[in-house]
Parts: sequence; structure tokens; C-alpha cells
Amino acid sequence: MVTGDNLSDKGKRDLTLVEKALNGDQLAYAELMEMYRESIYFMMLKMVRTEDDAEDLTIEAFGKAFNRLHQYSPSFAFSTWLFKIASNNAIDHIRKKRVKLTSMDSAYTNDDGDTIGIDVRDDDKNPAEETMHTEKVEVMREVVKRLKPRYRDLIEKRYFLELSYEEIAEEMDLPLGTVKAQLFRARAFLADMMKNTKDAI
Repeated sequence: MVTGDNLSDKGKRDLTLVEKALNGDQLAYAELMEMYRESIYFMMLKMVRTEDDAEDLTIEAFGKAFNRLHQYSPSFAFSTWLFKIASNNAIDHIRKKRVKLTSMDSAYTNDDGDTIGIDVRDDDKNPAEETMHTEKVEVMREVVKRLKPRYRDLIEKRYFLELSYEEIAEEMDLPLGTVKAQLFRARAFLADMMKNTKDAI
């Protein structure tokens, strides 16, 4: 990767972490996420106006950015690139949600009114897309099985059983804030495992 001579000190620091991440340094991924997670989350919250959706979209944004990290060009700051991915992802989410709200035969929406960030639905798949979707779900389920029990339970309840945060808190006898914090960590672990699974295929 070409060194970004035009970057600020902060931009150069990020570029170093990106290069380490591309070379397989998992701590570099974690450090990038830690530095920008809060600012991405608050940007998502301003765009979608619900904490649940903002949390889901934050994880999605990092997942997409990390999967495309090889496409990042140091001609501009990593943060600019990351925020663009997050913003575009949120716009897509808002557009899909509007379509579902105005469609007479819209897909099921849970009590929170949010869509599933990990398993994106498409009611108009052709047979090939349907097969790929089914395979993705199967891979997802296999990866989820490898999570620690408490994280596995949270992911299964939230994304497979489609329980609300409140229902999960009540069922697991945990404070709502604890459920959200642990689910945030569970999704981060899951995103990382999915990336490693994808790389191994």
C-alpha cells in the first residue's frame, strides 16, 4: 500500500493500523473499531433516530469496511472512507424501511420496528439468489454455534427468534443496558468470525 504523504498525523496513524490489519493483525481491527465506534454510532443515531437500529448499523458499517479494507486508498483519510460507508449503509437501510412501510405485502417487522441487520431480507430473489441466501444463513448459524454460550444465546434470541431487547432482558433476567452492551459485543465477535470464515472459504 502506498504511504499517504498527504495525510495528517492521525490519518497516518490510521493507515499504519489498516496495513497491520491487512497483514492479519486482529488487534489492529479492534483498535480501529474502538477509535471510531462511538462517533459512527452517534452519526447512525442522528440518521435513523432509534438506538437499536443505530447499534445494528454501526456493526454493519465496520463489517463492510473491514471486508473491503483492501479497497481503501490512502489518497484520503481512513475516517472519511469509513464514514462514507456507514452513511451509505444507513441511507440504504432507511430506503428499505420506507419501502417496507409503504408496501402492502411487506415482510414481517418485529415489535421494535427494526429490520435484521445481519440477515438482510429480499422478497424478490431469483432461484440463484435464494440458494446463495440460504447458504449464507447456514454459514451464519454454524458460526453462531462457535460463539461463547451467553453471546450465542443473545444472537439467536435477537436475530433468529426476533425477540425485542426488552423481551431478551426479561427472559434472561438481565438489565436492559446489559443486554444491549453484551449484544453489541456479540455482534462484534460474530462479524470478526464471519470475516475469518469468509477468508477461509
